[in-house]
This record gives sequence, C-alpha cells and structure tokens, in this order.
Amino acid sequence: MTKTYKLGVIGLGEGRSIMSAALQSSRWSLEAVCDLNEELCRAREEEFGFSGWTTNYNDLLQNPEIDVIAIYTPDQLHFTHIKQALEAGKHVVCTKPVLPSLDDAAELLRLSASTDRKLFVGQSTRFFEPMLHQRRDYEAGKHGALSVVESHYITDGRWFLDKGWSKQKGFSWMYGFMIHAVDMVRWYLPDVSEVTGYALTSDNTKEHGMDAWDSLRFLLRNPSGQIAQIAGDYTLPTLGQHVEPSIACVLRGTKGSSRSEYSNLQYHSHFAGEAPVTQTFEEKNDYYFRFEGKSHHAGEYQNYIEYFADCLDSGKTPLPDAGEAIRTLGLMLAMERSASIGGQPVKIDDVLKEFNIG
Repeated sequence: MTKTYKLGVIGLGEGRSIMSAALQSSRWSLEAVCDLNEELCRAREEEFGFSGWTTNYNDLLQNPEIDVIAIYTPDQLHFTHIKQALEAGKHVVCTKPVLPSLDDAAELLRLSASTDRKLFVGQSTRFFEPMLHQRRDYEAGKHGALSVVESHYITDGRWFLDKGWSKQKGFSWMYGFMIHAVDMVRWYLPDVSEVTGYALTSDNTKEHGMDAWDSLRFLLRNPSGQIAQIAGDYTLPTLGQHVEPSIACVLRGTKGSSRSEYSNLQYHSHFAGEAPVTQTFEEKNDYYFRFEGKSHHAGEYQNYIEYFADCLDSGKTPLPDAGEAIRTLGLMLAMERSASIGGQPVKIDDVLKEFNIG
C-alpha cells in the first residue's frame, strides 16, 4: 500500500504549478502554503479553493503534519530555506537551480549527508512526456552505444527584459533557462568532464541597457570520449514551435537516434530494424499545460512529485539530488569561464576543487 505524503509549499509564483500538481495527485495531500505576499496567497486561495496559507515560513517548518516542503522562492533564498527545512526534519523538493552559485555548495552537501531526509531538485524537463519516452527507449538499449547528445533551449524571451527583476545583478539566461538543456545532457552523460564554448550579447539585449549573454554554444565531452552539444538563444526571433520547439534533446547511438521535443509534445525515433516513427501526445496537452498559454507546465511537476513519492516509498535516492545538481552548477560555471576566455577548454573538477567540492 502506497503512502500519501503531505506537502507544504513556499513561494507561490512558480509554486502555482506545484499546488495544482499536489491537488490533482493521488500520492500527495496539500497541507499548507506560504508566501510573504498576502495578496498572492489570497489569489491562490481564490484560484484553487485552498485556504491553508500563511505568510510565515516557520508555520510550515513547525507543522508536524508536513512530510515534505517544496521550495519555489527566489534562487538566493534556496540555501536558507533548504537548510531550515532539513533541520526541521522535512524532506525537500527545490526548484532549479538548487543554488545561485557554488558559494554554499559544500555546506549543502554536508547538510544533505548529515540527515536521512531526502533533497530532490525539480528539473522539470526530465518529466515531460516525450522526454520520458526517450528515456525509456534509452534504458531499454534501443540507441545502442551512445555517441552524441545534443540539447537546446531556444526562445524569444525579450519580454523578460522589460521586467524589473531582469535588471537586477546576477540575471542570467544560463541559470534561468539554459539549465534545462544542460540538465538533459547531464542526465545522459553524468560524467561530462570538460567544456569549451562561446557566448555573445546581441543588440536586442544591449538596447535594454543590459550585457547578459543571450546566444551561447558549447561542446562537452566525458573521459570516454562521448560528445555533447548545448545551444541557447534567448532574444532573437525564432522559427516557431512547429519548426524548432523551445527545448529538444537528441540522442545518437550505434543502433538508433531519437529526438524529444518540448511544447509540441512530439517524440521522433529511428531504431535498428524499425521505420522512423513520430509519436505525438497532444491528448495530454491539458494535463501538462493547465493555465494560460504554456508558461506554467504543472503536469511535469505532478510527474516529478509522484516520482519523488515512489523514491520515498522505496528509500531510493531521487535524482537530481544535491550532489548531481551541484555538479551541474559546476559544469555551468565551467561553461561561463570557457566563454569568458575565448573558448579555451575548462575542466569541471578544477572548478569544483576551488569550492572544496570533491
């Protein structure tokens, strides 16, 4: 018999999706939610008919009924909120990136290792329908020996540059957007060890008085010689979702290749002994995209908290955990450094050692 876990949520902007996910999942019961903005709390109450809200995080931490706290606050608050939750004896789900930098990474690893509570990082793209089918085919060996992974996140996000928070110090397309493509590569090549790449800031970004890289290209490899390619463009006109879905992952192996696509819910594959196939999962559009447009994708959140519930049932480590998520941050810092020094190769382990991370 499976257990129903009780969830507390802090941060009700992005937390809107996790509220929907918990309310519709048979594995979860939404116990309480929290945000400093009382107006936002009341808006979520009206939207979901859920009145168990508070503006005090301590109310969640001290609630003995809550098994898991889901953290969807601004990135710079993640470490503090995770630490408080673990010390209160709660399991944790935290949105990506788990940290805004590697400064607190060693301490987070120490905290995670010192408790039997689980920390799971919500890299949602792994849990989108085409990506799940691609993963099943990969684990079934249909690709044969994997040679190349290609991943991209391409979108015209210029409307973000009109938001006040985009002008704040530290704004990065890499950590807010490209991390999805980076995570897809690390899912298949977790031992990626070296990166080289380039990045630039387009005139479209400069017109907003900003200097954030908005077009980025990287090549990566692991000790076995397998190759990965990651691409991102964030302020340029796109060709449209029907031509280039915002996020896609391609696997190329000795027995076959596949491409999973975001937004259009398509999965393309061609394996040995089979004709090329395109699967479309349009019937699940309303499951994944429950709100206006496609800016909130609650179906992935439901998939990943149900995966987390299964891990809690079995005692299995949910992935990405703290270690995997922090190595992804190390990779991203290596990517930044390579782009900053004209594309020279940078080793991820060299970056992590600077922060006392083995």
